[in-house]
Amino acid sequence: MTPAQPPATPERKFERSLVEEILEASPDGILVVDDQGMITCHNQRLFEVLGIPPGSISGGEDGDLAGLDDQHLLAQALWRFREPEAFLERVESLYADPDLEDHSELEYRDGRTLERHSKALWGEGRRYVGRVWFFRDITARKRAEHALEQLARHDPLTGAANRRHFFERAAEELARARRHGVALSLVMLDLDHFKRINDHWGHAAGDRVLQAFAAGVRSLLRREDLFGRIGGEEFVVLLPATDPEGALQLAERLRQHTEGLEFAENGERVSVTTSAGVATLEAGDASLDALLQRADEALYAAKRAGRNRSFCQA
Repeated sequence: MTPAQPPATPERKFERSLVEEILEASPDGILVVDDQGMITCHNQRLFEVLGIPPGSISGGEDGDLAGLDDQHLLAQALWRFREPEAFLERVESLYADPDLEDHSELEYRDGRTLERHSKALWGEGRRYVGRVWFFRDITARKRAEHALEQLARHDPLTGAANRRHFFERAAEELARARRHGVALSLVMLDLDHFKRINDHWGHAAGDRVLQAFAAGVRSLLRREDLFGRIGGEEFVVLLPATDPEGALQLAERLRQHTEGLEFAENGERVSVTTSAGVATLEAGDASLDALLQRADEALYAAKRAGRNRSFCQA
């Protein structure tokens, strides 16, 4: 027969109440397990953060999982993660080694991002008694960080890489092309007579032309191509693993697509064309500057020949 437990003292009742209030007031989902992986306590926020309905876990009465093996909770959460195998592997390693702590980010299939922190709990004589897990939804923060990153790296009007980001990425691609001995080409684009559009129809019309032009360029590029805006109406496309013929073919597709753009401003028809200069990396090129210079020379050769043309400079 199990001996009756002594009644809780006022101090113990206060401590229990305090712990419960702290758990429920936390913005984190909190889970505490003992050294056998049995759930000792948690807060209701845990269900919200993990996206698990409280009544969906068998054996948990009224959303209380205390006394259950945490595998019940894990089974409900696992399929929701984008990389469940990596999540499970990390959990197992943390349980296997109490000295390990964890601070990581977890991506959900629904697009959310969670931050996870876990550390062991120690009793007297440094005896391992369990582990506490904290889960926080940081989706809003990650989206804000991504938006700031986009602003820092991209031209806000056209969405193309800004000058600084383009040259950083281009230097990386140049090093990669030399390391692997593959071709690297560049297309320089300049909208013809763009100043006339701004002068006649205004800068708002010019902005719309730039946006439509940039959207058209992106629609014709591969994922690995790098598109940047390096001046007012000057753009450049870096083409990894592309020879001169392939780069010239792309330049022609971009030119033809631009030629087909039409706009209406105050009842008048606005059309736009672009000239393109193409160059390919050579063995003797000391830096990206040499490639840019040859592309620029080809571009101005196209301008001198009447504009709305694509020229290639070897």
